[in-house]
Amino acid sequence: MHLDHDPAAAACPEITFDDFLKVDIRVGTVVAAEVYEGARKPSYKLRIDFGPGVGEKKSVGQVAALYSPEDLVGRQVAAVVNFPKRQIGKALSEVLTLGFADEEGRVTLFSPDKPVPDGSRLF
Repeated sequence: MHLDHDPAAAACPEITFDDFLKVDIRVGTVVAAEVYEGARKPSYKLRIDFGPGVGEKKSVGQVAALYSPEDLVGRQVAAVVNFPKRQIGKALSEVLTLGFADEEGRVTLFSPDKPVPDGSRLF
């Protein structure tokens, strides 16, 4: 699947509501963030706490252009928690942290505008 970061790109093909429900998007709090040394693009290794139902998971995020590790710790973020684990270089990513590209292609994280319980599911 190709992810297009062009805001003028056409919408993806229509899916059903049941298809949407298969994607488990949850909110979690970043508990640790560190520079991912050796990554091809500036990235961080993140540990995100999704609460008791999902637990703590690892993610690799290409968000270094707009965030420092200190900016991320304590921040709530949204992630897909039911994709298969993915090896990204030497790091294992267990969830896909979600964001949007700005005009320059830098990733802005997707998060609630008010605090919600960790593990809350997007609907």
